[in-house]
Amino acid sequence: MAKTSAAAAERWRARRTPRRPASRLSEQWTVVDGVDVFFRESPGPAADARVMLHVHGFGMSGRYLLPTAELLAADFHTLVPDLPGFGRSGRHPEGLDIPDLAHAAARFLDVRGVERATLVGNSMGCPVILEFARRFPDRIDRAVLVSPAGGAFNRPLTRAIGQLARDGTREPPRMAGVAVPDYARFGVPSTLKLFRALTQYPSLQRLLELELPTLVVLGDRDPLMPGPARVQEVAGEVDNHVLAVTIEGAAHAINFSHARALAHIIRRFMDDRSIIDDPTSTGGARVVEIHRGVHHPTATDG
Repeated sequence: MAKTSAAAAERWRARRTPRRPASRLSEQWTVVDGVDVFFRESPGPAADARVMLHVHGFGMSGRYLLPTAELLAADFHTLVPDLPGFGRSGRHPEGLDIPDLAHAAARFLDVRGVERATLVGNSMGCPVILEFARRFPDRIDRAVLVSPAGGAFNRPLTRAIGQLARDGTREPPRMAGVAVPDYARFGVPSTLKLFRALTQYPSLQRLLELELPTLVVLGDRDPLMPGPARVQEVAGEVDNHVLAVTIEGAAHAINFSHARALAHIIRRFMDDRSIIDDPTSTGGARVVEIHRGVHHPTATDG
C-alpha cells in the first residue's frame, strides 16, 4: 500500500511539474505537514550565503516573483515556494488563513534546514511575513514588504475587484499569462475565504510593531495601496524601524514588472546602504525614499 501511495504521489507531482523551467532556479518538491509543496531554489548556494525566502501574493504562485528572485540568486540563498493551496502545491484539507500561511512558511524553512532568513513578500505575502515575524521573531533577519495588501483599504470585495481590474491595465501584458492560470487554479471558494482573512488582518498595526529592519516598497501607480503621501504621513506618526521607498511608474506586481529596480533596492537595503537609483540602468524607473524610521539602521554611502 505504501509503495502504491508513493507511486501515486510521484505521478501527481509529475503532472504538476512545469514542462519547461520558468527560470534558472532549480525546481523541486518537498512535503510540508503532509502537503506536497513545489518550490524553486538557487542552484548551489554558497555555504555562508544569507537566506532569502520570497512569499507570493493572493491567489498566485511564486512564478511571478521569479524575475526579482533570479536577479538576487547570485547574492543570496534564494527560495521561492508555492505555499500550500497555491500554484502547483497541494491543498491543505482545512484551507489556510494568514497565521496558517505564516506557520506553513516556517515549516517550509524547517524542512529545508533553514534557521533564519530574510523574507521578501508581495501583496498578501506581506501580511504573511508580518505574522511570521510576530510568531517567529528569532527566525527572521529582515523584512521586505512590496505592495503590502489587506486591511480596510481593500474592503469590500467589490472594491478590491475594481482595484485589481485597474491594476491589470497597468501591469505588463505578459503578467496575464501568469496570473490567469494561477487564479483559475486557486478557485472561487478559496478566494472568498482568504479575502475575508486578508482584509481583517491588522497589517498596519503589525508593521508599526516590527522591531527589525523593514523595507517597504510601493509603486506610485498601485490602485490597491494608498498614495505615497498617505503612507509617509502614517509611517511618520510613530517611531519605527521602517524604510519606505517608491518606484515611479510601478503598479502592484513590482517583483514582476520592475525586477531590476527592486533587486537593486533590496541589495542596498540588505547592506544598509543609501537608497539611490541604479547607476547601471538605462531608462530605469526613478526610486524615491519617502520615510526612514528613527530606529532603522543609518545608511552608509556608496
